[in-house]
Amino acid sequence: MIADVKKSAEQKMQKSLEALKTDFSKVRSGRPHTGMLDHIMVDYYGTPTPIKQLANVTLADARTIGVIPWDKKMFSPIEKAIRDSDLGLNPMTVSEMVRVPMPSLTEERRKDLTKIVRTEAETARVAMRNIRRDANAHLKELLKDKSIAEDEDRRAQDEIQKLTDRYIAEVDKLLQAKEAELMAV
Repeated sequence: MIADVKKSAEQKMQKSLEALKTDFSKVRSGRPHTGMLDHIMVDYYGTPTPIKQLANVTLADARTIGVIPWDKKMFSPIEKAIRDSDLGLNPMTVSEMVRVPMPSLTEERRKDLTKIVRTEAETARVAMRNIRRDANAHLKELLKDKSIAEDEDRRAQDEIQKLTDRYIAEVDKLLQAKEAELMAV
């Protein structure tokens, strides 16, 4: 039973970490990558559809993402969806491709993005602590039901605390790497 509680807590913490990595990938640095457009939904004949299901997304050059729609009628909706997204990009259609140039970041914008990244990291830390709290509450329930002994409860809580510390350290490491990436010119 204790192993189940620990395993469940670790799985939830791993999911929180993966969610943080996904959130970090959406925050753009000066370099483009195709994953930046993954969360953008395009109106495909009345159905919101991810851009990668409608088009081939590639890096055209060091500062430009190229989006080549499979359906030629989708140029305008893709361009509109990218323009309306929260990324602040200005796409343009050139022959058979929607080109998405990446503007270089100003110092002020880099600092704003750093604040956003720190907020996301703190949200992840809070999620880890909530998972720890839930696991400890579950252990207390087991102790109350006399399913486990007090020393087993104490040992399990210590292990869950070590697990929490390990995942929070991982969040901090990801945060440092993302901040360094954002502040690099």
